[in-house]
Amino acid sequence: MNYEIISLIDKPELKEQMANWFHEKWGIPLEAYMDSMNDCLTGIDAVPQWYVAMEDSRIIGGLGVIENDFHDRKDLAPNVCAVYTEEDKRGNGVAGALLNYVCSDMKAKGIETLYLVTDHTSFYERYGWEFLCMVQGDGEPDMTRMYMHK
Repeated sequence: MNYEIISLIDKPELKEQMANWFHEKWGIPLEAYMDSMNDCLTGIDAVPQWYVAMEDSRIIGGLGVIENDFHDRKDLAPNVCAVYTEEDKRGNGVAGALLNYVCSDMKAKGIETLYLVTDHTSFYERYGWEFLCMVQGDGEPDMTRMYMHK
């Protein structure tokens, strides 16, 4: 499989395509992604950041790094968010490659520890993430798993 991992900061011309793709996958308002990506492109802070895996001109996976992924533990930041791989590309290591890339890139920006909320129970451990605790999602009745990566 031949794809490239791209950071929005390196290819700002992909902003609209990326924002639309994340919006379609997660149903979060398009404006929220556009605002976060605009903040990313100012380059003032290390967070937020946005990344995609591209096969030719098609986005096949992506994730972001934001301050808080809609949970009550504001002290556990920043958070990897919106991790998604297109169904026809799952099982090929795309998400793992994105996770490894984001951890390295954020370390280079001076951020050693990342956090991530998920309902998955064994996926992230394969890529060096450790279960940390349960957190309460904003407006969610059930607790969600919080992982960390150092």
